[in-house]
Amino acid sequence: MSQQNEPTAPREDGLVVGPDGLARPVWASKDPLLRDYYDTEWGLPVRDERGLFERLSLEAFQSGLSWATILRKRPAFRRAFADFDPDEVAGFGEGEVARLLEDAGIIRNRAKILATIGNAKATTALREEGGLAALLWSFQPEQTPEPRTPQEVPSRSAESTAAAKVLKTKGFSFVGPTTVFALMEAVGIVDTHLLGSHRRGTSGLWVSG
Repeated sequence: MSQQNEPTAPREDGLVVGPDGLARPVWASKDPLLRDYYDTEWGLPVRDERGLFERLSLEAFQSGLSWATILRKRPAFRRAFADFDPDEVAGFGEGEVARLLEDAGIIRNRAKILATIGNAKATTALREEGGLAALLWSFQPEQTPEPRTPQEVPSRSAESTAAAKVLKTKGFSFVGPTTVFALMEAVGIVDTHLLGSHRRGTSGLWVSG
């Protein structure tokens, strides 16, 4: 590969300028899958129940693993978990659990599989109180972080801590403050794109001025 088609070295702000001239964080600068996810999906608002249930489930499975691993397995996860339809997943029994534990396409972790099924049940139960989307988005802060470097990106917040506490009281599991903050970043509830990134402000929710 010629050098002109390779990303530059990280700048002082931790961003890498790609061959297309766009600045991205290091984690999204080389792997094509991560780059596409960063450019087209991460941080854009997700407000539908199924979409949020999927993201919540994948964040739980990601615990202890790389996000690239989860993204590569996402098609298999969708097949295994009925496209993350909460009603269908909530109905999974021991037969489905056994099937999932034999599915090499996903992360075969019994605790996380059971948590996903339990979270599906909690998601459907929440409809009586306005739904998962209303609950999660109620924790949108008045201001979003404005990190200039990767070191300034928080891993949790007062809002993610409060949301995690409420989710647990509603029957959700694998929803600690760090996991919930990662979810909030992924679905646009907060914007933690570095200030110099080409994606900063693209959610439309935090445009300054």
